[in-house]
Amino acid sequence: MDKPTHFFLALKTTIFLLFFIAIISWLFSCEKGLTHLERIQKSGILKIATRVDPTTYYQGPNGPIGLEYDLVTLFAKRLGVTVQFATIDNFSEILDQIETGKTDIAAAGLTITKSRQKKMRFAPGYQKITEQIIYRSGSKRPKRPKHLANALLEVVNNTSHIESLKKLAQTNPEIAWEVNTNLDTSGLIYLVDQGLIDYTVADSNQFALIRRFYPKLYAAFSISKPRQLAWALSRSEDDSLYNEVTAFFKKIKKDKTLDQLIERHYSYVTSLNYVDLCKFREHVKSRLPALQNIFEKAGQKHKLDWRFIAAISYQESHWRNKATSPTGVKGLMMLTLSTAKQLKIKDRTNPYDSIFGGTKYFQILHKKIPDRISEPDRTWMALAAYNVGFGHLEDARILTRRLGKNPDLWLDVKKSLPLLAKKRWYRQTKHGYARGNEPVKYVENIRSYYDLLIWLTEDDQIENRVMTAYYPKNNALKVIGTAL
Repeated sequence: MDKPTHFFLALKTTIFLLFFIAIISWLFSCEKGLTHLERIQKSGILKIATRVDPTTYYQGPNGPIGLEYDLVTLFAKRLGVTVQFATIDNFSEILDQIETGKTDIAAAGLTITKSRQKKMRFAPGYQKITEQIIYRSGSKRPKRPKHLANALLEVVNNTSHIESLKKLAQTNPEIAWEVNTNLDTSGLIYLVDQGLIDYTVADSNQFALIRRFYPKLYAAFSISKPRQLAWALSRSEDDSLYNEVTAFFKKIKKDKTLDQLIERHYSYVTSLNYVDLCKFREHVKSRLPALQNIFEKAGQKHKLDWRFIAAISYQESHWRNKATSPTGVKGLMMLTLSTAKQLKIKDRTNPYDSIFGGTKYFQILHKKIPDRISEPDRTWMALAAYNVGFGHLEDARILTRRLGKNPDLWLDVKKSLPLLAKKRWYRQTKHGYARGNEPVKYVENIRSYYDLLIWLTEDDQIENRVMTAYYPKNNALKVIGTAL
């Protein structure tokens, strides 16, 4: 190769490298000039730090569920992006993810506190809670902070519960607690239930959900004033994402989407009392095994979770195949004579026929609900129709519309159903009087039984996790009064 050719080749290579560097620099400068919100929309990914808990995010029978999961999914839809969830057990790591900008939002049931506000920025609150001392029945209920002295009280590391206890200890220096570095609040609640520790602290919303699984546990008293839960963002001068989050919460509060989500996750959790819960557990052991195979086959045929069908059956008959009501409905699914004829069932007390018939009847009602009604409202309304009749459900939806509410939301319809028992209202309807309170209670009970069946039939991951962490005894940090 002669020298001129070599020179021009080197020149061309240099020009190409300079051009390439210029393009990269230009792209970098363009990226750098984007706002936080624009970068998220450009990448198509919203990074969320959360934690596994009944109040936030967990795996249900059909995939991830939880209030935080629902809220984040709605927000991502608003932005037109997909969500990348990172489940983190440690509160301090969640907070660190926000402070260092490794995640866009922490949606983890975080309580707004003054100390946290110094490190991060909170979006508008979406739920009010208090922090409660949890104890087990059979032990003496602590009525005041001083009663916590000389007891084994454990709390989760890096939570707002520690801040509340420190504040409480300023006037009650005899209070002692241990900071557990291995378990979350669900794990500590399990330890209280097993009598391995005396007390723990839980947010009121969390305990409301979990208590159904531990009917012997109670809330003694609150150690904090009402506080707000909120999403956390980094304290950046870039307000773009924060402003979008603020607008999102303003919208879902105004159009009642937030109310609907809170109803979905919390409204039914207190429907069963202590006796109901204990009796159900007993019947799961004594009656369910003989029927479970039939429930499973009916679920496979109709593409429903067998535990959902079993929950309907338990509400109807407590799993008694010869159950009969004063109005003449019979069997495990308590079918009327006319419904049995429609389904071509000759013997309503036959377990197989009753379960398969009742499941098919539920599916018929589910299909009759208008297509525009989305889940889970569609299922709750189908259940209400199973109990009170499709005609009465439609009457309640018409009344809901007349009252200026949304007839396609279970949140509004369940408030109208009880009106069917009042003459002023039922005389305006096509199908007349109905005991409208019953379908509301009916739906709430089935939702609770379904949750309990999922809990009782899944592998007990909480017990396994707790026992692994607790034995040998964890390296909890002893905290007395205001020592820390």
